[in-house]
Amino acid sequence: MSNTNEVAVIDTTEGTMVVEFWPGEAPGTVENFKKLAQKGFYDGTCFHRIIKGFMVQGGDPLTKDASQEHAWGTGGPGHMIKAEFNDHSHQHGVISMARSSNPNSAGSQFFICHGNASFLDRQYTAFGQLIKGQDVLDKIAGTPVARGNGGENSKPQKRVGVNSIKIVPKESVK
Repeated sequence: MSNTNEVAVIDTTEGTMVVEFWPGEAPGTVENFKKLAQKGFYDGTCFHRIIKGFMVQGGDPLTKDASQEHAWGTGGPGHMIKAEFNDHSHQHGVISMARSSNPNSAGSQFFICHGNASFLDRQYTAFGQLIKGQDVLDKIAGTPVARGNGGENSKPQKRVGVNSIKIVPKESVK
């Protein structure tokens, strides 16, 4: 059973963010994220898609390798998890799973909302929220971007790395 007293400490090149989980609403998603984090899956990845006022997206293992940049956004853990849509609204600071057009295609990629994204409600699995590091989220969201392969202005012009994501007891985070 998932420990509800655990949080994710996301250590980035811009500072540290702490996410509290919603295991009651998205148990499978929370478990998947924790397992990947505990294996070191996210260590060395980066936020490859940034849209200020909307969200910052990361969790693609391909972002560990600069020569794979053409494919960033397509990588995953080799498995998919079932969607767990719920009543949590996609508001500023909410963490949610990225996916393709198939609702059950989320794997490792996640995004953190940097604004009201309620148009995503009940279509993406929200599974927690930022409880620390709002300034870091703002800093990441403020990274200069250019037009990416898909035509949207979301490609960071400097690497915003994820050094590590650690799952720790909530009490240990001051």
